[in-house]
Parts: sequence; C-alpha cells; structure tokens
Amino acid sequence: MEAAGILVVAFVAGAIPFSNIATGWTRGVDLRDIDAGTVSGTGVYRVAGFLPMVVAGLLDIGKGAVGPVLAGSGRPELAALAGGVAVVGHNWSPFLRGAGGRGLTTAMGALAVTAWPGSLILLGGMAIGRIFGQTALGSFVAEVTVTPALAALGWTAAALAGAAVAAPMLVKRLVGNERPADGRPRTYVTRLLFDRDRYAAS
Repeated sequence: MEAAGILVVAFVAGAIPFSNIATGWTRGVDLRDIDAGTVSGTGVYRVAGFLPMVVAGLLDIGKGAVGPVLAGSGRPELAALAGGVAVVGHNWSPFLRGAGGRGLTTAMGALAVTAWPGSLILLGGMAIGRIFGQTALGSFVAEVTVTPALAALGWTAAALAGAAVAAPMLVKRLVGNERPADGRPRTYVTRLLFDRDRYAAS
C-alpha cells in the first residue's frame, strides 16, 4: 500500500472512539459530557466498569498498531509516522467533533509494532501512577521520558517512533478538550453510535 493510503487508514482507525462506543452502548453515556470531556479508559471504568474498559482498551491498542503493521518493518519512518497519526486521530477524533482521549493506549499499540520497549515504558508509567493514585502524573512522566529512553538504546527508528506518538499526547495534555455545552448537535453517525435509544425511531 502507498504511504498516503497507510496514513489515511492509520488516522481513521485511530479516530474510532471505542471508549465512547463502550459507554454509549452499555450505559447510554457520552464521555464528552463527563468531567473534563476526555474520552478515556478511566472514564469507561467509572461509567461502565472493568470489562468494558478492558475491551475498549484492547481495541484502542489494536487500532494504534494498524498503520505501523501496514507500513511494515522495511519502512520504519513511515511506520513511526503512522503510529503518530493514529494517536492524532484518537486525540482529535472527527467522529467526536474533535474531542478524544489522551492517546496512551493507542500509542502503546503503535509502539508494540515499531519499538516495543516504548510500550513497556508507557504501560509502566500508567501502572505505577495508578498504584499511587496518580495515574495522570505517571502517564505524563512516561510520555516525557519515552523518546529519550528509546534514544538511549541507540535505536534511531525507535526514538523516532517514540517522538511521533509522544508529541500528540503532550499537545493534548496542554490543550485538553473543550467541555461541550448541553444540547450539542451530533452527527448522524454519532447519533447511531451513542444515542441509539433516543434516535431509534428517527
């Protein structure tokens, strides 16, 4: 597949909001209306429980791997960029009118293909943060350190992959999600995904 096609597929796959789909279909809740409006695994757990969080998390990991897998090992720069594009799609999903998550699990999926130690760094930061009740802080530290840690391994392609996924995650932490106002218009697609009971007769 051509590079442009791979990047498009990576973005669209990354943009699929599995966390919001999980809460929409199990509890009828749109995560954009909860707290700061971040569509995240933590939000899924709070709203729908452990099993939906695990399923959504695994799907988020999988969608991050799609682009790098299509790029293949022979095109490491393209694979790194595809991983970063998937995180961009997740963080600013067109299916959610530009809202989204922080990209951690999607980045794990991308790095699992392009630079697997990076996935362990992100997972470790999230796990340690959760143990101490500071998941956001632990994840942030992992996001900041993943690129220099991979660079220290002497693997240029791995460092590039780390930078490609870390950049959109750090930008998202800076800009966040704008809290939507009540009565926010939804597209037909989001009606079907998240308001199935309300719009069943439409």
